[in-house]
Amino acid sequence: MTTTITFCNTCADGNGLAAALRGAAPAACQISTTDCMSGCARASTVAFRAPGKTAYLFGDLTLSDLPDLITFAALYTASPDGVFTDARPLGALRHKALARIPAQAGNLVAE
Repeated sequence: MTTTITFCNTCADGNGLAAALRGAAPAACQISTTDCMSGCARASTVAFRAPGKTAYLFGDLTLSDLPDLITFAALYTASPDGVFTDARPLGALRHKALARIPAQAGNLVAE
């Protein structure tokens, strides 16, 4: 299953994160950029998503976050559902999470 990692082209790509991660992410990751992701209040955003998994949005990223992004990419790709019970292996990223979006397949509860 491919993990899609999308950087905001307006802010994150300016600090070279997309290119840096492209050379270091697991092979199952597809790195892309898109125009504004509307995370301007905590600029330099990246989204991680895969079919059937919880999606994540991180902000306030710099090149110093590259090791944590590589670790997260590997853990996320290996995870069956994208849910992490212990955030400590994510390093500083655990403090830069803007959103965790539940997967659509089967774990949403209708009211």
